Amino acid sequence: MNNPNHIGRKFSLAYRYKKEKLFRFYGLLASIIGLIFLVIFFSNLIGKGKGAFFQTQIKLNIDFSQEVIDPNRTGDKEEFLKANYGGILKDALLKRFPSVSGRKDTRSLKKIIGQGGIYKLSDLLQERPEWVGTSQEIWMIASDDIDMYIKGKISTDVPDDMRRVNDKQIEWIKQLERSGQLRTAFNAMFFTSADSREPEMAGIWGAVMGTTLTLLITLALSFPVGVMAAIYLEELSKKSRFTDFIEININNLAAVPSIVFGLLGLAVFLNVFHMPRSAPVVGGCVLALMTLPTVIIATRSSLRAVPPSIREAARGLGASNLQVVMHHVLPLAMPGVFTGTIIGMSRALGESAPLLMIGMVAFIVDIPVSFDDPATALPVQIYLWADSPEKAFVEKTAAGTLILLLFLILMNSLAVILRKKYEKKW
Repeated sequence: MNNPNHIGRKFSLAYRYKKEKLFRFYGLLASIIGLIFLVIFFSNLIGKGKGAFFQTQIKLNIDFSQEVIDPNRTGDKEEFLKANYGGILKDALLKRFPSVSGRKDTRSLKKIIGQGGIYKLSDLLQERPEWVGTSQEIWMIASDDIDMYIKGKISTDVPDDMRRVNDKQIEWIKQLERSGQLRTAFNAMFFTSADSREPEMAGIWGAVMGTTLTLLITLALSFPVGVMAAIYLEELSKKSRFTDFIEININNLAAVPSIVFGLLGLAVFLNVFHMPRSAPVVGGCVLALMTLPTVIIATRSSLRAVPPSIREAARGLGASNLQVVMHHVLPLAMPGVFTGTIIGMSRALGESAPLLMIGMVAFIVDIPVSFDDPATALPVQIYLWADSPEKAFVEKTAAGTLILLLFLILMNSLAVILRKKYEKKW
């Protein structure tokens, strides 16, 4: 038989306060642990990715010889493209280090400049054709191995033949450093170029544009269709087996793995409708299908949260069902609708599996400018960099993840702003 005094203590006010304090402590402890893990995650990510925002550059005196670039003196920029810029770059390096001789040492010397140096010289002459026949001091991008050595990512404690940077290259770098011909500068190319096989030339802008175009298609399809479907199911339709069937399938679709939508896009959009592979228009259609259930469920919840008195008052003044919804209920539900839509878009932003199935994993070197151009997306770009063997792609992967997280933070902030802006109290 239970002791009445024990039961009284168990349900006393002091006992309940004690339990409440203990629960608050556990909640605070859980929040602190989560915050610690978040700080560790971001610290590790920033530590690995910050190097991608800077690059090593080497100043060289480049001789744009008339005989090499435009021997016929035509002045035609198309002729400039045929010049041997690799030879021009090698001559500049040998001029800077005249003691270098032999094929092996010359090959090692050429490797301190990235492969993008050839394209940079060509682009410079397209912009400044008056440089032909002159010598110019130009900051060239160092190779990814030299960049990694300068950033302390390549150890010199291992034997020379086991390193990506040998002792002679290190000595040449030290000479450049002493003469002020070596610097670490902001890596603007990372924000203005697309992907590349060469780590020092790889940039994020192509993936950012591909992601932006894809999300525009996703928003244009999922938002109006999702909102109209939610209005019909919640406000206009009568309860029937058909509507029950639709509701069950919407709820089921919200839990379907994202790769299934990729398979659907591959089977329908590519194989049936023959839409362009690896294009934002296809990626947007696939992500719109994945986002639709989230938009519909969020919109229905927002409509349901509007008090019935709003509907009754509007009907009492003679408004039709459509007028009640469009003029009174929907405007009050818009904060929740916007929030649900942006949450769905944020989920779509982080997806890579459905995009892999429709070919957006392709290596794209051009920046997309239209919805049918070949493109990739930020999650896929990060995946490609993470799968690359070069050490320099490690910091590119972390930097790309930071850009993706920045996108997500901006989108979630937009959801909060829109909710506050359109929120009404009653």
